[in-house]
Amino acid sequence: MKWQELIEEVKAVGSGGGPEAGLGQPITGVEYDSRKVRPGAVFVAMKGGSTDGNRYVEKAIAAGALGIITDSSHKFDHLLVFEAGLPVLEVENGRQALAEASAKFFGHPERKLAATGITGTNGKTTTAYLIEELLNAAARTTVLVGTIEYHVAGEVRPSLHTTPESRDLFDLMAEGVSRGATELVTEVSSHALDQGRATGLRFDVAVFTNLTRDHLDYHGTMEKYFAAKRLLFDGSVYPPPRVAVLNAHDQRSERLATVAMRAGAEVRSYGIGVGEWRAARHTLTPGGAEIELQTPAGSAKVISHLAGEVNILNLLAALAAAHARGVAFAELVEYVPRLKPVPGRFQPVDAGQPFTVIVDYAHTDDALRNLTALARQMTVQAGKKVITVFGCGGDRDRTKRPKMGQAAGEGSDFVVATSDNPRSEEPLAILKEIEPGLKASGVRYTVEPDRTTAIQEALKAAEAGDVVLIAGKGHEKEQIVGFTTIPFDDAEVALSSLRELGYGRGQ
Repeated sequence: MKWQELIEEVKAVGSGGGPEAGLGQPITGVEYDSRKVRPGAVFVAMKGGSTDGNRYVEKAIAAGALGIITDSSHKFDHLLVFEAGLPVLEVENGRQALAEASAKFFGHPERKLAATGITGTNGKTTTAYLIEELLNAAARTTVLVGTIEYHVAGEVRPSLHTTPESRDLFDLMAEGVSRGATELVTEVSSHALDQGRATGLRFDVAVFTNLTRDHLDYHGTMEKYFAAKRLLFDGSVYPPPRVAVLNAHDQRSERLATVAMRAGAEVRSYGIGVGEWRAARHTLTPGGAEIELQTPAGSAKVISHLAGEVNILNLLAALAAAHARGVAFAELVEYVPRLKPVPGRFQPVDAGQPFTVIVDYAHTDDALRNLTALARQMTVQAGKKVITVFGCGGDRDRTKRPKMGQAAGEGSDFVVATSDNPRSEEPLAILKEIEPGLKASGVRYTVEPDRTTAIQEALKAAEAGDVVLIAGKGHEKEQIVGFTTIPFDDAEVALSSLRELGYGRGQ
C-alpha cells in the first residue's frame, strides 16, 4: 500500500511536505506512538488526554517514518519534514484520522466482523465474557476486547486498555479475521466513547448495563458521564446500533431507549421481574441460581453457576445480546449451565478454610453494595459475618471515597480499609477521606495502608461460615504506588496468607 492509497479515505483539511511528497514507497505500518515507528511507517500525530503526539514528530522522522498525518501541524518544525522529503496530511480530528488510516491499512476488518459493544459502570466485563461464551457455543469464532484480557480467535492476550486506540483495535480485528473470526465483542468505556476511540466501528448490538457514580475525575458530572455512554446509542457521533439491549432497572435506560429508537435502533430490555428478557422468578443457591426465564423468544427454567442477582442481570443482558446476534433461544438455554465465572469477578480463593474468601473487582459504592449484599445472602447461619477489605484508587474521583466507605460499612460486619492503587497520593490521606463514610455506617472497622497486612487481618478475623470479601482490584496483577508498579495479586496474597494460617489445600 502506498501513501496515496492510504489517505484516500482520510478526511483532510490540507496537505504539504517535502519536495518528494507522495513518493511511492510501500507503507509498512500506521502508528500513533513514535516509539513504535519503524522504517516505512506513517505516523499519526494527534492530541491526546495526557500528551500530544505532535511533540514527537521529529522522533518519528528519525525512526524512519514515511509520512505524517497531523491534527496540529503548527506544533512541530515543518522544515524538518520538508528536508526529510515526507508528505504531510493535515486533519481536523486526529483520532478519527487514526481510525480511518488504520481501517484502510488493515484491510477494513470491521466490515467482516459483527460487533457487539457493552457499556456501563458495572458488569461490562462479565457480560462481555458471557456473550463471547454464548457465541462460541454457537460455533462462532470471536475477538474479545476488554478490561481483563483480549481474545483473538481463542488465543489470550494481555489487556492494555479496556478499549484500546483504534489502530490497536483494527490490528486485533484483522488478526482475528485472518483466523476465521466473524464476531467482535468489546467493552466500550466512557473514556473511549468521549475520546473517539471507537471511531470506525459500527455496532450491530449495543448493551447498556447501568450507570453509577464513577470516573467523575474525568467527566466532572454524572450527566456528562451519561452523555458519553449515550454516544453509543444516539447516532450523533457513532452509527447507531441495529439493536440496543438496555437494563430495565436503570432509570436512564428510558432516555437511551428514546434516542436509540429515534436513531433507528430496535430496543430490547432486560431485568429481574421486569423487561422483555426477564427472570420472572429465581432462587439463589450456594452455587448460583435457578431462574425461570420469560422472553419474546420463549420461556425456560435454567440453572446458572453465576452467583447473585447481579449476575442474573449480566446473564440476561448476554442472552438478549446473543439472541440479537442470531443464536437460537434453545441453544442459549442449553448452554447456560456451562457458563463459567469471570476471573476477578466474585472469584473464590480456597485453601480448605472453613469460611469463604472472595476476590472481586468492585470499585464503586454501587458495586460494593451489590457485592456485600451477595455475601450477606451466603451467610445463612445466624451470627455469621461479612468481612470486607477495600480501598480507593489515588488520583481518581475523591468524592466517591466516603460513599464507598459507607457502602462497605452498611453491608459488612467488619471492614479493613486499605490501599488500592494509591498512585501519587499518600495512602493515609486517601484512607482519611474514606473514614467519614465508615463512621456514618456505624460498622466496626480498622485502617491498614499495607494491602497485604490488611488482607491478613481480615482472614485472621474470619470464623467458620463467615465471608471475607477482598474488593477493588479483582483480576489485576499489579499495584501502583507512587510512580512504581509492583506485582500484586489479591488472590495469590490471600492464598499465601491462608496457608500461613495453617490451611494447606491448594485451589
